Amino acid sequence: MIRTLLARAGLVAAAACAATLLTAAPAAAHGADAPDGTDYRTRTTGVAPARPGLEVRVVEAGARLELTNRTGRTIEVIGYSGEPYLRVGPDGIYENTRSPATYLNRTITGDTALPAEADPAAPPSWRRIDDGPTVRWHDQRALWQESAPPAAVRAAPDREHRVRDWTVPLRDGADPVVIGGTLDWVPPPDAYTWWTVTIVGLLAVGALGLVAAAAPAGARALSAVGALLVVGGALTVVYPVGRELDAGAQGVGGVLLGLLSGQIWSLLTGLGAVAAGWYALARRPAADFAVALAGACLALFGGATNAAVFARSIAPVPWPPEVARVMVAVVLITGTGATAAGILRLHAASRVAARSPRVEEDAERGATAAG
Repeated sequence: MIRTLLARAGLVAAAACAATLLTAAPAAAHGADAPDGTDYRTRTTGVAPARPGLEVRVVEAGARLELTNRTGRTIEVIGYSGEPYLRVGPDGIYENTRSPATYLNRTITGDTALPAEADPAAPPSWRRIDDGPTVRWHDQRALWQESAPPAAVRAAPDREHRVRDWTVPLRDGADPVVIGGTLDWVPPPDAYTWWTVTIVGLLAVGALGLVAAAAPAGARALSAVGALLVVGGALTVVYPVGRELDAGAQGVGGVLLGLLSGQIWSLLTGLGAVAAGWYALARRPAADFAVALAGACLALFGGATNAAVFARSIAPVPWPPEVARVMVAVVLITGTGATAAGILRLHAASRVAARSPRVEEDAERGATAAG
């Protein structure tokens, strides 16, 4: 029975991993290459001169700029060679297919090959891409594109540095407008400390599986693991919600759409862990198996996939990075610890089940010999 359950768990885990790999490429309509963390903090200082109804902000941990135009007029974003790049107005959002920025800004690295039609000196050729007032795009002027940090950062990596002040030109009719902003280097945290705390925590949770299941303490240990799974599952749902909000999702519908299109495995894993936690709290049959399987999924899809925040100063969520690290640490501790505890309890149960027939046989032999 135990071997059958473990085999099924392996098949479920393999199927989940395969589905994740197959659906990863087209997952996110807004931010398929959003970073899991970065050491560069991008901020906007505003629009000059100010335009009521024109709002600009940084999303996706600085990976993109978001412009919302409710002025009732058409606003153009200017590309890298001074050509019109984007047009946002009452009739929707358009991109200039002859602007090199249209292609370079499709990825955060700006390594898209330019087609023959990309010519900043040519008259604009506008292609409609959306009907809303909001557009998001990567902009190399607001990003650090080099693989190595700036020289000042290499000289003193433990200090915060202003990398540069940046501007992105706009056009409101014939009037020039500028988005202003800053790009700073922020020293990363000590990843070893976070990993040490996480490992100690998961070992402590896993040790709950050593308590004899038949004893009253064993029932309390299972309840403790179940309660931790509920907490870890809830955090695994909250974290991707934060990522969607940081990516610019608007309202409940926007968040749900982002979760279902790009964060589906985190969402399902979190909900599954909550269900497994309640199952363990109710001390239902096969609770040990449910705890082990839910914990493994939690550690993989909720913890390991977001562990980059342990080594990055800026997290892709709308709350302080320290809070993000604590959330990921709790998910890893809960998931990995629950997996270990569940497996230990399953192993102990299999040993007890294997010993029971032998005990009965010995008793029967003893009774026969006595007769």
